[in-house]
Amino acid sequence: MNNFKYVTRKQLSPVKQEVIQIINAVQDELRKDFTFCYDFIGSVKRNMVTYDVGTNIGYDFDINLQINDDKCRYLAEEIKTKIRLALNKVVYCYGYDDAEDSTRVITIKVKDKKNSKVLHSCDFAIVNDYIDDEGNERQEYIHFNKKQKSYFWNEQPQGFYLLDEKTDWIKDCGYWQDVRNLYIFKKNHNDNRHKHSRSIYAETIHEVCQRYGYYD
Repeated sequence: MNNFKYVTRKQLSPVKQEVIQIINAVQDELRKDFTFCYDFIGSVKRNMVTYDVGTNIGYDFDINLQINDDKCRYLAEEIKTKIRLALNKVVYCYGYDDAEDSTRVITIKVKDKKNSKVLHSCDFAIVNDYIDDEGNERQEYIHFNKKQKSYFWNEQPQGFYLLDEKTDWIKDCGYWQDVRNLYIFKKNHNDNRHKHSRSIYAETIHEVCQRYGYYD
């Protein structure tokens, strides 16, 4: 069994402020190429950041970077590479290792190397929000295919949008504490190391919706 606990706002606040400083510095680095805005999403936005006190892996959180490149001057690979290299110029001043490129995100980590421990990390997804031909809000993100070493804009799956609708319904009905309780329970009883937090969160939302009679 795991031993996850919620990170408090007080614990997270100075780290968030530091990451904002990093983002601002990256914006300055890239201003001649393109601009971008940012949003804290996922567990930070929900105040549900967790960490397992019994492991050497600290907490992590997610940020979306919304690129402003209306003239489409840059390919997906160029955008992600420019952001990663700009991060590398900045993050060492704050004690982070070089940025890591993965399938969906760029990750920066602060490590306690003496004790082989990750204190905390931050994942940056590069996204584009838009309205489709039918007037629906949509989002695509830069996807890195490691096998083919290629980058491309990939549409979020349909379940991505439905999850937000269910979350809004739960909050409107006053069942959010049920979500917090069930989510931390599921994380502590999860024995599948390949199951990510977002999957556990999606399961939690689905179960709470079923419990209280939500219908698609």
